Amino acid sequence: MATSWIVCAIGIIVSLLGWYMTPHAYGYGILGFGLAWIVLGILDMFRSPARIR
Repeated sequence: MATSWIVCAIGIIVSLLGWYMTPHAYGYGILGFGLAWIVLGILDMFRSPARIR
């Protein structure tokens, strides 16, 4: 669960970096990359943990 929060936090940082760079062409790509990290972190929170045998 802590990993999911770390991934979301990195996504927020990268998204903010992309937000401030949006007038340039690379800003939109960085913003989208950060948003993808946020979505993947949230989806990982809903995933059931693997069972140890």
